[in-house]
Amino acid sequence: MTDTTKAPSTKDRILDAAERLFAEKGFAQTSLRDITAEAGVNLAAVNYHFQSKEHLIAAVFDRRVGPMNEERIAMLDRLEKEAAGRPVPVEGILRAVMEPVLRMVSTPEGACAANLIGRAHTEPGDVFAHLFTGQFAPVAQRVLSAARRSLPEVPEVELLWRMQFSIGAMSHVIAGQRHIKVVSGGRCDTSDVDGMLDRLIVFVAAGCRAPVASAAKGEPA
Repeated sequence: MTDTTKAPSTKDRILDAAERLFAEKGFAQTSLRDITAEAGVNLAAVNYHFQSKEHLIAAVFDRRVGPMNEERIAMLDRLEKEAAGRPVPVEGILRAVMEPVLRMVSTPEGACAANLIGRAHTEPGDVFAHLFTGQFAPVAQRVLSAARRSLPEVPEVELLWRMQFSIGAMSHVIAGQRHIKVVSGGRCDTSDVDGMLDRLIVFVAAGCRAPVASAAKGEPA
């Protein structure tokens, strides 16, 4: 029987190799020669498809993060259409932000992408700045706009902090899955994405709605 499985293109082989190596070793520690050796291609192929290491890094993120952010925007679009001019509840905004991420990282490819995003946050250099400008800034602005309408009583700076805390909680849920399994003796099932997501949204939404501390209002603590 003939195998009709299509072999990955040269471009995809380069992207796959770069993604694995960036996640394992980091961006600065991974050279183009490391990537060509892993992909089984020559340096000319990388230059032809991506021109530079910086463009290759951007392409790796575009492939994984781009569809995730498109889904976030699509979810916000649906929620705002259903709201028919009313503010979208903060739970809906949080679900649009978090669900695509948690579902993505539950797959092998997504787990690698999560490691990449973590690297971008923690490594010195401009990788995160470029990633934020290219991929996350439009989503962040859209989410902030929806959050302003949902939580009009929360001052702008406080709202920005609460969005930051929300992303931090989600990131820790992703990074700490092995830890919660050990601490709970296996009772907390991290393979239950729906249950994990529901718990996270309830917890974070309560923080987003919490009274604003006097210090956050600019008053003496």
